[in-house]
Amino acid sequence: MRSTPPAPGAAPTSTPVRAVSYAVLALLGIAVAAAGSLVQDGWFPFGLLLALAGCVGLFYGGTVLTGTRAGAWVPSGAWLFTVLALTMSRPEGDAVFPATIGFYLFLLLGAMSGVMCATLPRLPGDGGTPGRLGG
Repeated sequence: MRSTPPAPGAAPTSTPVRAVSYAVLALLGIAVAAAGSLVQDGWFPFGLLLALAGCVGLFYGGTVLTGTRAGAWVPSGAWLFTVLALTMSRPEGDAVFPATIGFYLFLLLGAMSGVMCATLPRLPGDGGTPGRLGG
């Protein structure tokens, strides 16, 4: 019997592959947070939209890649940790990023997009069929 290749975007099945996927998603979360923090204020408001699109793309892509909700929780947690670390003030009194409305929108809307992507009512490609309940 021939085995069929997995569908594109199918969830990794082995534990080491899934662990590597989560590690890569966490690193991408850190990179998207750092890049978005720089872009969102530089080209306001279009930079903010670009940074948020990168967040949503990463979080939703993580869900599709792994086939689990953790695929969105891992990069969004790394993203949130990085953004909060970048907002802390230094002992000299200055901060990496100023407290502007754009940065607070990036923090709030990025965190909300992570939660929304992680709590989708139905995972993409889970095999469920739309229809009436009860037959």
